[in-house]
Amino acid sequence: MKRIFQISAVLVSLSLLSSCARLSMPKYEQVTDETSTREESTTKLTPETTVNIEPIARSTDTKKSHSYGVAKDGKANEISINAQNYFDTNKFKAFCLDTKNDKKVMYLTFDCGYENGYTAKILDVLKEKGVNAAFFCTLPQVKENPDLINRMIDDGHIVGNHSVTHPSFAEISETQMSEEVKGMEEYLKNNFNYSEPYFRFPKGEYTDNALRVVEKLGYTSVFWSLAYADWDLNNQKGEQYAFDKVTSRFHPGAVILLHSVSPDNANALSKIIDEARKQGYEFCSLRQYVSN
Repeated sequence: MKRIFQISAVLVSLSLLSSCARLSMPKYEQVTDETSTREESTTKLTPETTVNIEPIARSTDTKKSHSYGVAKDGKANEISINAQNYFDTNKFKAFCLDTKNDKKVMYLTFDCGYENGYTAKILDVLKEKGVNAAFFCTLPQVKENPDLINRMIDDGHIVGNHSVTHPSFAEISETQMSEEVKGMEEYLKNNFNYSEPYFRFPKGEYTDNALRVVEKLGYTSVFWSLAYADWDLNNQKGEQYAFDKVTSRFHPGAVILLHSVSPDNANALSKIIDEARKQGYEFCSLRQYVSN
């Protein structure tokens, strides 16, 4: 696998952005029974991770939180369909649902804010089943677990950028956004000789301007269309619960979000993959989607 992806951060001038009309997000129905965000481990930016980048014009658009859809009759919820249509219509380099593929494909992704002892088992299952996944990591996860990161890379998985300190990108400045993305990017390059252009917003929170900033830094923003409240370690409900929650929401083009800290996910993953294939689904890499 080619480990270096050269990212060219194209800076937009203040005068150009000031002429852009504000984009408004469709009002999505919120799924209120569960949420797929959590406060993950954080670390402060250090001088060596700070990147000096020219500020981009401050956005006036409002905070948005990506809502995940629940499959109905084998079809993605309108929440995810509308979100992907919004990204496509406004030409954002963002992805929550594969609407371009007429085959039964799915994409398996994990958020890795910190290590809880289950990532190695997840990697074992993925290798046994021949599935490529994407692991969106924060800087603490990468710094503290280099052996796991090297294994992800060596096994052909994507190590995605999930920021340095896991802040809400709807609440920080453009300069801070750039530092969060570039700080993580530079650490991966310098310590693992690795970089790939996939970013996931911490907590799923963003603005239109945040999407633009991330794109100008060379990244595709990856959201999701299938998730459940798996991150709460005080509310793990067992392997069967995880299996039922995920498999009951299968739909073509699904981007599945799981958290690697969950023992339920680690224990159910093999059966989830088997059930997906039994139903005729194929697991694809995000690289295949972006290259289409």
